[in-house]
Amino acid sequence: MKLYPIETGNFKLDGGAMFGVVPKAIWQRTNPADANNQIDIAARSLLVEDGNRLILIDTGMGNKQSDKFFGYYNLWGNHSIDSSLKKLGFHRDDITDVFLTHLHFDHCGGCIQWNKDRTGYELAFKNAVFWTNEDHWKWATEPNAREKASFLKENLLPMQESGQLKFIKRTSDKYQSESELGFGFHFVDGHTDKQMLPQISYKGKQLVFMADLLPTVGHIPLPYVMGYDTRPLLTLAEKELFLNKAVKEEYLLFFEHDAHNQLGTLKQTEKGVRLDDIYTFDQIFN
Repeated sequence: MKLYPIETGNFKLDGGAMFGVVPKAIWQRTNPADANNQIDIAARSLLVEDGNRLILIDTGMGNKQSDKFFGYYNLWGNHSIDSSLKKLGFHRDDITDVFLTHLHFDHCGGCIQWNKDRTGYELAFKNAVFWTNEDHWKWATEPNAREKASFLKENLLPMQESGQLKFIKRTSDKYQSESELGFGFHFVDGHTDKQMLPQISYKGKQLVFMADLLPTVGHIPLPYVMGYDTRPLLTLAEKELFLNKAVKEEYLLFFEHDAHNQLGTLKQTEKGVRLDDIYTFDQIFN
């Protein structure tokens, strides 16, 4: 098995929304805001090369939305899925599986693109199977008013119509150690229902893809919960359990949304669980 970080593109989000009730004077120490009160955000995917399988975990926003839509998120930098794959000697047609932690547009938008004539949509990874879980699919395709703007039909329905959508067979456990894809998942419900955080055993490390349970290094302290979460008190409970387990089991955390930090470890302190150290992927695995 080989793992590769894939930078799909950077954008910005409102710092207050990203940190909920935490005062700006505190959160801007780790996530400085610009003149518009926006902070740097990454859309960092993970590529898993395992035998004949090439699995992409999350896809970023993609590029099919309107200029007005992207204008809300102030895209910056020159990263893209295609350029990131090319640097590794891969092409999007090589992807056999796309695993989606959840179906908010900044995690799955890259699954679907305009067709050649821009008259409709098509799969951006034409040879891939697309993986979610049945409960989250129902949640996303019958959205509540709070999340409706994050679950976009043009990102979801083409997957279903293609016949290449599959559901993870899950147990009733909050942590499922095995799956059809060869790695396990933590199921968390505070941000959105049945979000999945992959955990992969790799080169002696237990790497956990944090998705939106811990978007950035700045979100590690327990009360630092996003305003986007649908059930913030549940996120608190889920974070507490996960953080303590992460310290005990010495997890290596992969940050999907931290534009400046790829990987981190945790430690227990008098103030609770805090960041121990940060690393680049190359520092740990090369």
